Amino acid sequence: MKNYFKPRWIALAVALASLLGVASFALTERASDAKKPATADKPALTVNATQPQSTTLPRKISANGNLAAWQEASIGTEANGLRLAEVRVNVGDVVKRGQVLATFAPDTIQADLAQMRAGMAEAEATLAEAAANAQRARELQTTGALSAQQISQYLTAERTAQARVDAQRAMATTQQLRLAQTQVLAPDSGVISARSATVGAVLPAGQELFRMIRQGRIEWRAEIPAVDLASLRSGMVATITPAGGVPIKGTVRMVAPTVDAATRNGIVYVDLPAPGAAKVGMFARGEFTLGSAEALTLPQTAVLLRDGFSYVLRIGPDSKVAQTKVSIGRRAGDRVEITGGLDPKARVVAGGGGFLSDGDTVRVVETATPVKTASNASGVSAK
Repeated sequence: MKNYFKPRWIALAVALASLLGVASFALTERASDAKKPATADKPALTVNATQPQSTTLPRKISANGNLAAWQEASIGTEANGLRLAEVRVNVGDVVKRGQVLATFAPDTIQADLAQMRAGMAEAEATLAEAAANAQRARELQTTGALSAQQISQYLTAERTAQARVDAQRAMATTQQLRLAQTQVLAPDSGVISARSATVGAVLPAGQELFRMIRQGRIEWRAEIPAVDLASLRSGMVATITPAGGVPIKGTVRMVAPTVDAATRNGIVYVDLPAPGAAKVGMFARGEFTLGSAEALTLPQTAVLLRDGFSYVLRIGPDSKVAQTKVSIGRRAGDRVEITGGLDPKARVVAGGGGFLSDGDTVRVVETATPVKTASNASGVSAK
């Protein structure tokens, strides 16, 4: 029995010694690793840092609106029942005040006028005879050669003949006026914007023939929120950009005295002295210049748009970036105004923030003015 158990005890002792050796080696390695210094986080990017700067920015109010005629004139016919014989202008023509735009056939009116003139000549002849008889009656009034009744009849006949002459003269004047109305004249200088006149048509009085933009003046009717109306006044300069056009300078003519109850917007009327290619009915965007003011700004490349909000990547003392939500305002060139959410002395990533996440470590390159090149236009280089 003793010889049988001895090898087993020897094997068990060897195994136990091996386990103790492995455990001792593991503890030694762990202690060695604990003594090694921790390695620093590897920078994700090399970036340029910038700080908010005080910049003078123009104060502007942006708005949208439509282009419309300053005033429109409706040009119609005053003659009734006459045939339109000639139309001399078309849409787009520039006309002057008093220019003949169209003519009606005057034959009927000329015949009526000739008849009135003949009737007036007859009435004048009758008046001359009645005036002579009345004069003789006045001379014989004191002699008793004529009765008082006869004298009264002669004087009454004179007044009646005079009234007939006046009536014929008035009717002749009316016909002369109708004859003048056969010519349709421009009431003002301007541009013809619409035409409904057709040669040969017999038109009633009051029928519109043309529509005209008075003096060719166009204005921009800008819709401005009620809170901004108090900042605008007559004489201010506005820059208007029609759809597909070039900017046009204008001047505020009037600020509407009322505000639309549904939209809470008011209309600001801006005169365009040189509209150029702008046309009535066009949609246009514009800006009103109110002056300038100091503001804290950052390069636009430093501001990120994420989830509908604006952020900057603020650089901490440990070279780690922290995503910080900011409020932005006006833009001018490559600068954007920071209205809140950022310390004026904070350092932020000048560009390339789209490649970074909150908490990333960066290597900062201190440069006074980042140089933009074709290969480093955003002020960031890959590590």
